[in-house]
Amino acid sequence: MTILAGLGNSIYASLSYILPFVFVLSVVVFFHELGHFLVARWCKVKVETFSIGFGSELVGWNDRHGTRWKIAWLPLGGYVKFLGDENVASANTGRFTATTAEERTQSFPAKPVYQRMAIIAAGPMANFLLSIVIFAGLFATFGEIIVPARVDTVVAGSPAAQAGFQKGDLIVAIDGDAIKDFSALQEIVSRSAGRPLAVTVERGGHNIALRATPRMAEMKDPFGGTRQVGMLGIAREAGAGDVITVRHGPVESVWLGVRETYRVVARSLEYLGRMVAGQETADQLGGPLRIAEMSGKVAQAGFGALINLAAILSTSIGLINLFPVPMLDGGHLLYGTIEAVRGRPLGERAQEFGYRVGFTLVVALMAFATWNDLIHLRVVQFVAGLFS
Repeated sequence: MTILAGLGNSIYASLSYILPFVFVLSVVVFFHELGHFLVARWCKVKVETFSIGFGSELVGWNDRHGTRWKIAWLPLGGYVKFLGDENVASANTGRFTATTAEERTQSFPAKPVYQRMAIIAAGPMANFLLSIVIFAGLFATFGEIIVPARVDTVVAGSPAAQAGFQKGDLIVAIDGDAIKDFSALQEIVSRSAGRPLAVTVERGGHNIALRATPRMAEMKDPFGGTRQVGMLGIAREAGAGDVITVRHGPVESVWLGVRETYRVVARSLEYLGRMVAGQETADQLGGPLRIAEMSGKVAQAGFGALINLAAILSTSIGLINLFPVPMLDGGHLLYGTIEAVRGRPLGERAQEFGYRVGFTLVVALMAFATWNDLIHLRVVQFVAGLFS
């Protein structure tokens, strides 16, 4: 009975993670592929397949243009396949031979390089646009939550205590940049370990200049993981009266949506740069299991939180796809740029070699991210616990 009860609880917990994960990933993938699809149609390229998921088809239909729309059984991505593609990665090594004049005009390889590049770039751009729309919608409906950057607690012996921070200080600027809320303060401090910060605080109606250097510390994230961040040693204990909710109009919401999308891109690139420089560990790189866990936990906070996660994931997928790695959209754009500069595409052997290298890199990254997931989620201990 203990084993059956454990299995039942495990199935319920798995579904509570899997369903939000499938929903979030499917929305993000759909809009990514829709970007490719719409620009391809605009360029009069025949789209043979529009698939959400990989593997065997679960359900599908043909539209009046002959495109097969389908949902496949493995919901870990998707693709559009154009006439002239050799495979779902849109590889184009020159092997496609049109048999009719109509096929020649409608095939992907026959289009000018600028049109092919526009079709390829449309996927990541659709992801960024989706993020902007979601963020803008959240700002317009739920509003922007602002918690003033007031100091409620100063940890003894911390960099903040050594710098002279006091309870009640309102932090108004760092390095000359205005600080609107506590989250903006946290964002700057977290990435500034070991770097002196010029902090302006309002105390007793007067501005006072302080200088503090955040100390590197390990902090738990909301999903059970840990990361190395800079910390000053101050805390905010916001009560109901301290939280300000500001709802914005359509224009300002769109601008805030653009700003938030940019911030996700900037933080991601900064993390990757610090990781390459050895200043960050790679354990924050997560794969499908980590995303599923996040989706399940975020879904418990409500639909708005889940949609917010979709916006962050959409930005991340758009950014990753722009990396100049063959197999990804960025690799295709790199090949297109080389073709535009040379006046002719790379040879078949060079392209095939690039795709193999790209495939190896993508598989290696997925394997590494999945290994991180297994360690983070303690899967071995979890499975063993079912039968204990």
